[in-house]
Amino acid sequence: MTEGTTSPAAEGVDTLSRLEQEGEIAADYLEGLLDIADLDGDIDMDVEADRAAVSIISDSNSRDLQKLVGRDGEVLEALQELTRLAVHRETGDRSRLMLDIGGYRAKKRTELAALGAKAADEVKSTGAPVKLDPMTPFERKVVHDAVAAAGLRSESEGEEPQRFVVVLPA
Repeated sequence: MTEGTTSPAAEGVDTLSRLEQEGEIAADYLEGLLDIADLDGDIDMDVEADRAAVSIISDSNSRDLQKLVGRDGEVLEALQELTRLAVHRETGDRSRLMLDIGGYRAKKRTELAALGAKAADEVKSTGAPVKLDPMTPFERKVVHDAVAAAGLRSESEGEEPQRFVVVLPA
């Protein structure tokens, strides 16, 4: 190796430590937010699929955390963007951090994977494309992954916020 280059293994460690740093910054930011809002919650950090993943969980009143999720996850999406901005401000790098609150996103991921699999089954049996309702980028990604796992392909069509997934025959 030449001077100034890193091995792929070292790059993997660098990426992991960078993502862990993102998680730490996000956790500090979210703890401050919980304190300001006078809400109880524990912060859990992980690295999933090459991105930092931070969750706010609570043993007590989940209704409090529901306020942070909002209707259809709208508040959660906004908090995720604010948290990404806080990480960007500290690191100078754009963050792809994922935030979950009270297990909302994990539950949504399970529901969307089932929706994608069901749409794929319908396309396999009818041979006709299936158009799904408009979704957020996160939701579309989960459906695309489920459709690909079922051996079919899918595309996103339309403009935000009315962008939707179309499941296509193989």
